[in-house]
Amino acid sequence: MRTQVGIIGAGPAGLMLSHLLHLQGIESVVLEARSREHVEHRVRAGVLEQGTVELLTETGLGDRLHREGLVHHGVELRFGGEGHRIDLSGLTGGRTITIYGQQEVVKDLIAGRLQAGGDVRFEVSDVTVDGLTTDRPSIGFTHDGEPQTLECDVIAGCDGFHGVSRHAIPGGVLTEYDRTYPFGWLGILAEAAPSSEELIYTHHDRGFALASLRSPKLSRLYLQVRPDEDLDEWPDERIWEELRTRLATHDGFTLNEGPVVERLVAPLRSWVAEPMQYGRLFLAGDAAHIVPATGAKGLNLAVADVVTLARGLARHYESGDDGLLEAYSETCLRRVWRVQHFSWWMTSMLHRFDPADVYQHRLQLAQLQYVTSSTAAATTLAENYVGLPL
Repeated sequence: MRTQVGIIGAGPAGLMLSHLLHLQGIESVVLEARSREHVEHRVRAGVLEQGTVELLTETGLGDRLHREGLVHHGVELRFGGEGHRIDLSGLTGGRTITIYGQQEVVKDLIAGRLQAGGDVRFEVSDVTVDGLTTDRPSIGFTHDGEPQTLECDVIAGCDGFHGVSRHAIPGGVLTEYDRTYPFGWLGILAEAAPSSEELIYTHHDRGFALASLRSPKLSRLYLQVRPDEDLDEWPDERIWEELRTRLATHDGFTLNEGPVVERLVAPLRSWVAEPMQYGRLFLAGDAAHIVPATGAKGLNLAVADVVTLARGLARHYESGDDGLLEAYSETCLRRVWRVQHFSWWMTSMLHRFDPADVYQHRLQLAQLQYVTSSTAAATTLAENYVGLPL
């Protein structure tokens, strides 16, 4: 087999890259270890930055997004039993966020690629990469029981933290920066109308809580818990009781409740591997960086990576100029580290790290009071939350 760009991973990064390359007349093949059903239904992030929405719209994939996505103009920071609204649109010249699940973005991308005749292969196994420092790198894999080799000009590693792409880079090339937080999130999806029209980020003595949503009939709610929390110790009533406690306000906030249809515990982590390229291999998305979910940045940062990569590849094939490709890692990492800082800052401001550390607790309250009373501080949060321009 032969193509121009071999893409490992059919998540948002790999599929969006394939879509952008197709619009530039560049061929690609996408290889995915999981089934199509699996990748279309794995629940991940649900907040799209303005730039991500604009990109999907401008490239012909925004119809369902605009029909079903929920546009939000603000978020609430809640602490001390009181809510404080951050006017995202008012502070950023009208920019917004849109609630639209990652799995819905993936469905739209897969449908778009297949409708355009794109080559997306699911349930491949035994993936290997070779020749990364040559002009003809290749990807070995097994599909439908047949070993195959895909020769290409460039390989895009969009296969996540546990994928093969990053591990194919020789030892000593990458520098990794890592911070693991001493807590995780217990998340539930409930058949209950959202309790608020906008997301609520809550700082509480018992730990962080987030009230989010997926649709007008589905609520997404999170509690700070131990990273190794046993879900069996959290029956529905305990979850709802803890949510009621943490989200309570002095003016009598009402939490809408309903059947819990999904639950999970996810650890929180900050991690970066750099450089994001080696020879003809380019890493994107979770293969190169992970951010805690507090900042709602994972999917959006992956999209920003592949926009940069697509521009570089377009320049390469148009004129033979590799300047943008050579600068890919440096260009991406400027945004990666800005997003890392914002996500770390949000996480540090809202979570209880050590209940016995009353000093840090008072620092968090001071920060929250400043952000919710200073236009300059609120603007910093708003600009980062709606997303920097792509």
